[in-house]
Amino acid sequence: MLSYILKRLLQMIPTLIGVSIATFVLIHSVPGDPARMIAGNEASEEEVALVRDRLGLNEPLHVQYGQYVMGLAKGDLGTSLRSDRPVLDEIVSRFPTTLMLTCVSMIVMVGVGLLAGILSATKPNSKRDNATMMFSLFGISMPIFWLGLMLILLFSYYLQWLPSGGSDGFRSFILPALALGLSSSAILARLSRSSILEVIHQDFVRTARAKGVKEKWVIYKHTLKNALIPIITIVGLEFGHLLGGAVLTETVFSMNGIGRFIIQSIQFRDYPAIQGSILFVAAIFVIVNLIVDLCYSLVDPRVRYE
Repeated sequence: MLSYILKRLLQMIPTLIGVSIATFVLIHSVPGDPARMIAGNEASEEEVALVRDRLGLNEPLHVQYGQYVMGLAKGDLGTSLRSDRPVLDEIVSRFPTTLMLTCVSMIVMVGVGLLAGILSATKPNSKRDNATMMFSLFGISMPIFWLGLMLILLFSYYLQWLPSGGSDGFRSFILPALALGLSSSAILARLSRSSILEVIHQDFVRTARAKGVKEKWVIYKHTLKNALIPIITIVGLEFGHLLGGAVLTETVFSMNGIGRFIIQSIQFRDYPAIQGSILFVAAIFVIVNLIVDLCYSLVDPRVRYE
């Protein structure tokens, strides 16, 4: 197990190098000059050139990337051009908000999606099944930002039950978590339904019923447990999706998380902040995938890692 974990951690290195190269190339391909943004619209060309030289933007791209990688090797993600603070400090100060939003969204996603999948699979082709699948199709089709705006309109503007934005207190996380989690719960509901339907007609389930085991124990102990591996896979993948979806959701709900920080950095052409934030999110996503792989052996004893 330990050797497998070390092997997967080593495999993270080329993955993160690939992410850093792709991010570096893409952000330098976008039109815009961070030196002009820093110097201001009233600055002369000479002043802009001085800023560009101070930031090292006159160096060839491969030299700039090499300097960035050297900084990464020392744990330095660079300095934000917008705030003049270390990028790592900016990320660390915002990460708790994004993590809280993602975790609450995961609770919504698993609670709603898994329950809908179970209710649908235990009564296939019934009115309940059709209603659940219609809900999931609606959830998959909804853009997250549109759902967020509709929730603000209903619960903040008309009913005035919940705040429309900010990140002060648990109540401010409810609407953004619903916007993020409900969309992902629709995907989980459809996958849970299909996974449970594959297991529910197998011999060991019929045997449990023949032995007089109560139906709820047949579902939760025998059926659901054996259908968990694909469900765990989609939950792990959706964690990364929710982290990415936080970019739009935090902007809509004015939350001070990493997603909104990325949007502001892109608008300002803050190259170190964009690269550092995306690399940080990619590293979190890779680690979550490793944890998901390790969970397989806990759910199914037949899975072993050498």
